[in-house]
Amino acid sequence: MTQAPSPADAGALRAEDFDELDAILDELRQRDDETPQWEFCEGFLAALVCCRRSLPQDEWLPVLLGGEEGETFADAAQRQRFMALWQRRWDEVRAALDAPAESLDDEQAYAPEVMDVRGAIAGLPEAERAELEGELLPAFAQVWALGFMFAVENWPEEWAPPRDREAAKWLDASLEAIVAMTEDDEEEPTLSALSEDGPPSVSEARLNAYAEALWAVYDLRELWRGIGPRVETVRKAPEPGRNDPCPCGSGKKYKKCHGAVA
Repeated sequence: MTQAPSPADAGALRAEDFDELDAILDELRQRDDETPQWEFCEGFLAALVCCRRSLPQDEWLPVLLGGEEGETFADAAQRQRFMALWQRRWDEVRAALDAPAESLDDEQAYAPEVMDVRGAIAGLPEAERAELEGELLPAFAQVWALGFMFAVENWPEEWAPPRDREAAKWLDASLEAIVAMTEDDEEEPTLSALSEDGPPSVSEARLNAYAEALWAVYDLRELWRGIGPRVETVRKAPEPGRNDPCPCGSGKKYKKCHGAVA
């Protein structure tokens, strides 16, 4: 008998679940230094949820984590745990994007798991901040946006503009909003991204752009759900002439062989 999952292994991911994902990715990074951070994975996952076609695991996993079929895990147990947490986050993101949301402050609204690296550094003691001076630090939600666009770039055929002009404009505007978040925040930081009393780490323009990017994710999900998967064009092979050799290889003329049957 299969044991039912406990409450701790179902539903929305908690802080400790994200910590576990970070730990798994850190371990993978010891063997492959190109293994991404979770924030990148978070953006990649959101793009998969929005993608026009539902991509199977054996197609996207090697792209995200490298290795043949994504087999960079230490063992089957580690792989199974990562995929279990991934599936829970997938279900959570999909449910959020499919639910009506009047505001991004709504409890059920989509909220990516992103880090405010610059804010975290700004909150360190002065001596520790000095040690990191000159380091290139990602802007708020920049890594998330890079992960999203990484998925888009790897399956361009699934993000090709639809024939409908209005829908194509909708797609273009939505992707542009996310691409904008892949750029640096070069304006003066005046606000704290994730707390009311934290040190200034992000500009007001950046937070506004972040909100636009989140609504863009909603739009992309709605767009492709409304249009549906791409329909492959079926091209019929040209029929041989009546006096041509039959393609079955019998040596007879087509009219005396399969042409006669047709």
